[in-house]
Amino acid sequence: MPAFKTLDDLTDTAGKRVLVRVDLNVPVSDGKVSDTTRIERVAPTIKELSDKGAKVILLAHFGRPKGEPVADQSLSLIAPSVEEVLDHKVAFASDCIGAPAAEAIARMENGDILLLENTRFHKGEEKNEAGFVAELAKNGDIFVNDAFSAAHRAHASTEGLAHHMPAYAGRTMQAELEALEKGLGKPVRPVVAIVGGAKVSTKIDLLSNLVKKVDALVIGGGMANTFLAAKGINVGKSLCEHDLAETAKQIMANAETAGCAIVLPVDGVIAREFKAGADNETVAIDAIPADAMVLDVGPKSIEEINGWISKAETLVWNGPLGAFEIAPFDTATVAAARHAAERTRAGKLVSVAGGGDTVSALNHAGVADDFSYVSTAGGAFLEWMEGKELPGVAVLIAEK
Repeated sequence: MPAFKTLDDLTDTAGKRVLVRVDLNVPVSDGKVSDTTRIERVAPTIKELSDKGAKVILLAHFGRPKGEPVADQSLSLIAPSVEEVLDHKVAFASDCIGAPAAEAIARMENGDILLLENTRFHKGEEKNEAGFVAELAKNGDIFVNDAFSAAHRAHASTEGLAHHMPAYAGRTMQAELEALEKGLGKPVRPVVAIVGGAKVSTKIDLLSNLVKKVDALVIGGGMANTFLAAKGINVGKSLCEHDLAETAKQIMANAETAGCAIVLPVDGVIAREFKAGADNETVAIDAIPADAMVLDVGPKSIEEINGWISKAETLVWNGPLGAFEIAPFDTATVAAARHAAERTRAGKLVSVAGGGDTVSALNHAGVADDFSYVSTAGGAFLEWMEGKELPGVAVLIAEK
């Protein structure tokens, strides 16, 4: 991995105004934060800088206000939860630029923490406009990016600021990059990837990149049906993108050329309706009734998937193997997740997972804390898996 500077390289911060880009785009219910995970992820960076006497100025977005102030997307709603997680007073400024920001910063003492208003209340944020970047830059002496989840966007507060002042990766950004390097950058082989989810159409780039980088690609979820149909198997009423048969065939051909094994279900758990506790049975994958749908992979498939996990030194996971939200169609996802967790705990596997459904599935299986690293970055994690350059990361490297 190319070198990038971290907080270890930032030795003299006392009295310095440090602009820290964080991810506070958290779920809110009835005006209150319902999940503080993302706040907890950035807390170490904020606390470390505060403890070193920096004036810590937080930049973040919340929701999609489209360049205009929107009351229910104000970061003032998030500030109390930030204060609670940090166990430290957090001041709030009603704008991220101009007089409100400047006056609030002028009142700061060393070690103070200030949250500026939603950067996306300005059109210049998402457009990365030079004038808006310059206004943000007036507020700080040093830039720390700790929002890997927004690193796939070339916005003013994620990419633009790094061109105006010394730029560093925060602890969360550092941990994410180091984990991803172990996952696909320079992994210990064999490398196995598990990719699930509903549709091939949303993960064409991902699958195309992975077959070039991993030793085995396990395909589950609804997208497995598209590959099975492309091989001439009747998948009944299962979710299937029949129009992507040629794409699936090309991905399989590319995998063969690259020496990557494609692992598809050999049996499936079928039902006539999609609901909890629906009547179900297990059938061979080539014996799916015309009026049934596959909602999970079967026990023989689980055995094969766990066999690949047992062979692996590195596992990268994105997407569930079945409709894990509804019992009993969570069986395969839970079984594979627990097997991967067991090998990780034993020190036999480096396991990196990410993507919204994946995080939920691992939490459902009770093993999220046992994986080597679980990314909450969503889109940025997917784009990394697709092999794309992330502007918010590239600019940290380019400045060195």
